[in-house]
Amino acid sequence: MIAEQEIAAFGTVTKKKGKNFRTPYKHQQNAMCNLDLIDDMPSYSTLVVLPTGGGKTYTASMWLLRHALNEHKKILWIAHRQMLLEQAAESFTKYAYDEVIPKISSFDYRIVSGATSHERTNSIVPSDNLLIASKDSLGRNMAALDGWLHGEDEVYLIVDEAHHSTAKTYRRIIEHVQKMVPNTKVIGLTATPFRTAENEQGLLAKIYKDGIRDGQISKNDIGITYQIGLKDLIGRQILAKPIFESAYTDESFGNELGVDDWNHINQLDILPDDIARQIAASAARNKLIVETYKKNQQKYGQTLVFAVNVVHAITLAKLFNHAGIPADFIVSSVKDMTLGVTISREENERKIEDYRNGKLKVLVNVNILTEGVDLPQTKTVFLARPTVSTILMTQMIGRALRGQAAGGTSEAYIVSFIDDWSEHIAWVNPESIFVTAGEVDFDDNPRQRRANELRMIAISKIEEFAAMLDDSIDTTALEKVSFEKRIPVGMYAFTYLEENGMDHTYQVMVYDSTKDAYIAMMEELPELFSAFQVEDEEFLADSTLRDMAEQCRSTFFLGDMIPPYEEDDVIQILKYYAQYSEAPKFYTFDDIDRNKLDVAAIARHIYDEDMGPRKKAEYVDSLWDSAEDDVLRLFFGKKLYFWRQLDIELMKITQPLIYEDNVIAHEKNLEDLPLHEIGKTNPDLEKRLRDGAFEKAKNQKGQYVCQKCGLTAANRVPFQVDHIVPMNKGGKSTPDNLQILCRSCNARKSDKY
Repeated sequence: MIAEQEIAAFGTVTKKKGKNFRTPYKHQQNAMCNLDLIDDMPSYSTLVVLPTGGGKTYTASMWLLRHALNEHKKILWIAHRQMLLEQAAESFTKYAYDEVIPKISSFDYRIVSGATSHERTNSIVPSDNLLIASKDSLGRNMAALDGWLHGEDEVYLIVDEAHHSTAKTYRRIIEHVQKMVPNTKVIGLTATPFRTAENEQGLLAKIYKDGIRDGQISKNDIGITYQIGLKDLIGRQILAKPIFESAYTDESFGNELGVDDWNHINQLDILPDDIARQIAASAARNKLIVETYKKNQQKYGQTLVFAVNVVHAITLAKLFNHAGIPADFIVSSVKDMTLGVTISREENERKIEDYRNGKLKVLVNVNILTEGVDLPQTKTVFLARPTVSTILMTQMIGRALRGQAAGGTSEAYIVSFIDDWSEHIAWVNPESIFVTAGEVDFDDNPRQRRANELRMIAISKIEEFAAMLDDSIDTTALEKVSFEKRIPVGMYAFTYLEENGMDHTYQVMVYDSTKDAYIAMMEELPELFSAFQVEDEEFLADSTLRDMAEQCRSTFFLGDMIPPYEEDDVIQILKYYAQYSEAPKFYTFDDIDRNKLDVAAIARHIYDEDMGPRKKAEYVDSLWDSAEDDVLRLFFGKKLYFWRQLDIELMKITQPLIYEDNVIAHEKNLEDLPLHEIGKTNPDLEKRLRDGAFEKAKNQKGQYVCQKCGLTAANRVPFQVDHIVPMNKGGKSTPDNLQILCRSCNARKSDKY
């Protein structure tokens, strides 16, 4: 079967006769045993940490069937996505066997969310035994829970994807339930390991306070009842070891997209039809997909390909077969307008069976195989469609993660086909699923760890290198900086939720030029949100985000920074902090040997040896193809980008005058411009002017003082630099005409002019 029968929005589940067909793995049994221990407490809040593919939903639903529903105790299961809600409901109905719930004959459930196929909060009734609800629906109407909770002495509250539960709406729901029910048992499910360092525990430790340590209940400590890592499950062969590979298509899409299209993609994960058609029709891209498999048939084995649309799936299947590779496609059982025929469910099932028994080497699909189908022999996943959803990416990756002990394979290849896209679209890098979960070190091999880190840089910086090949973009300033300085020192990697529930993964690359500014900004984020009076808001208006980003620029990111910071990076961090009230985690690239990426040294060697074109090409090929050290291939991805950087460094040696400034902007000519405009021409001058204004405003205690109301603060965040005589009255951007005002005073002054 392709999937279980569609789950209704509400109903009664009658228990099944016979024996449950699925036996829990050892780690799942251990998790349930630890839950048995902590459940002796009348109330608690704890985490169960199982990695991607470890069976969090199955483990929790099996335990709750026996310990909650079977004992006539209510369950509130909350998550942020419709897909997660339906997965939970399906798990409860699938495993409701007589041996699991012997004391009851049935139970009532209800799924509540904003989706048209689900119920609304006003439909919740006290007789619901299992309430599966989206956090936003409950957040907008928490009073709807009151009747359901009234009179209950004990209730189980399950938070799926619990690393998101530090978001303000989750916290409000948890606190509301705890206030209503004396004995609330909170269980968070996550793949994200808990940060054990005391200074890194943050808000998560304030929510989950109880756990099991050395077989004993531990209160007010690191709140984990059970935790196992990806590396352990790989070692036990329950999960396959993921190996990530990238293929660059050299295809460019989305250059003509407007802001509305970007937002549509980022918020709904839906490609515009014309873009999807372009991708599906790209002969070069499709050929690369097929050739990539053909060259590595033995390594990749049976492979699932995720295509953009139906036409893409059909096209790829035809090309695979033409190349001598047995392949077929499956799509949803609906009438396809392009084909004009109905593809039946039975036909899809026949094709899946052909793949299962080895008749097909490749099965192409359009999202239909993200869940619900057991294909353990799958060794490789081809990601031929991009996505901005970490949930969808996790599901696609998960199709190949079944280990040998679970009937799968020892290694899983995750192959991404990377196009050139607008920088405004935050496509999910599959490795970021493991990086943000803290699982990037699942391999003990130092070289593999370095490869993981380098590939994270390469994928994240692909747009920068692509830009350097575009003659319409001026990268002169960047090219003046030594190549070593263009290698990130680390990154902030994080995931936050859009207002519609879409999960949004983002990486902010940090360089020597911006490191100190980011550190200072992270330290002052609480003060920044206080100054803008948005401490309690989870989703900030675009205008507020822009104002806050400008405050960050004028406070932290002044002066000449090359590579420069990006305003959108700051906005993404602000969105994250608005939800979780903590700074995102920083991942360092300290382990990378930057000397081996020293393109300037390579260029110097070529110059000193006076290599002609042929000898130079042979030397570059030998470096690129080195089997002992593939650091260049890992970082650059494509030889074209490496050659481009090498030629720039050679030009610096042979034509140094090209990179010398021959135009100096006179400060006198800039004083008629606003400060932010001065910064575009002379960033260092803007910094000196702002620094001078703040230095003048210090009192004897070293605090900054608003020149109107006298507000004092130890940092610059609450203040703005203001012209004493407004520019529209003839004032200049000169030291004697600058002062600092708090935001309120500056706003009142602006109203007068």
